[in-house]
Amino acid sequence: MPKQFLEAGRIVGTHGVAGDLKIDSWCNCAEDLCALPELYLGEEKIRLDIKSMRPHKNIVLLRLNNIGNINEAMPYVGKTVYMNRDDFELDDDEYFIQDLIGLNVIDADNEDICYGTLSDVSFTGANDVYHIKKDGREYLIPCIPDVVIDTDIYAGVMKIRPIKGIFDDED
Repeated sequence: MPKQFLEAGRIVGTHGVAGDLKIDSWCNCAEDLCALPELYLGEEKIRLDIKSMRPHKNIVLLRLNNIGNINEAMPYVGKTVYMNRDDFELDDDEYFIQDLIGLNVIDADNEDICYGTLSDVSFTGANDVYHIKKDGREYLIPCIPDVVIDTDIYAGVMKIRPIKGIFDDED
């Protein structure tokens, strides 16, 4: 079952004497993080009282209502911020990476064939590449419609029709 709260970034430092926090965003872009109405702090998922949030270079600057100086901001550094999945709308063919990691990857035509577990996603520009691990080996499959046939995060399964040669020793 997908998690309700997803890791969205990490507070990596402070910015200025007023206690603004610098967040390394794990979203597609800093603007996506800034568009969220709420953020939550740490494993306890404490709702942050956000005054403002804005992109700045490759980070997000976060100002909280309860922080007025750098000393009050320091305890937040190093903590993970989370988003509520209900605050972000995805298209039907889009998924949060955190929902994909751990899926069992099976054959679309023969569900008895398990290729392994999805362990990572790489972004290549042309298309994403899924890392599948099984028995200590790693296989790479392109995330294209001809290969990835169905993804069901609720059932924990991805069905694929692999390109010839990926999972066997054929040339």
